[in-house]
Amino acid sequence: MRRLILFRHAKAEPRGPGQADFDRPLAPRGRDDAAIIARALAERGIAPDLALVSPARRTTETWISARDAFPTAKVELCRDLYDAMPEAIQDAIAEVADRCDTLIVVGHNPGLQEVAVELLLDASAAESEQVADRFPTATAAVYAIDPVGHARLDGLYLAKDLGGEGDA
Repeated sequence: MRRLILFRHAKAEPRGPGQADFDRPLAPRGRDDAAIIARALAERGIAPDLALVSPARRTTETWISARDAFPTAKVELCRDLYDAMPEAIQDAIAEVADRCDTLIVVGHNPGLQEVAVELLLDASAAESEQVADRFPTATAAVYAIDPVGHARLDGLYLAKDLGGEGDA
């Protein structure tokens, strides 16, 4: 794997009465924001060949809203990504790293953001703070991965910064 994209799901509807968290759909704004992020990545030549997606409704709908920008990507639902601790996310990434050039992981906070920050242990304080401070819904952190597995932040994309509504 040469590139890793950590994509936090887009804005979801609040949980309704009797509704499980797992079943929360995207808000209309979330569908738009997910597509904005995907188009921004594709326009910059950043396209995954494999997508690992949490099976929760809001993450699968995020991928559905994004996938037109990545027509050749294969998708795998990964149950271990739902409500995942950082270690589980890292394990899921490691399991498929040798099968792809660019991997996108569509998941949830807080675990996804924690992994995003952990990947920057060797980075400048400014880069680490940028990811630690701003990781709202519909955010994608892109990392270049060197041959020994060290990650370098290659871009942080927030829907709000790209013309979407995004979270504050």
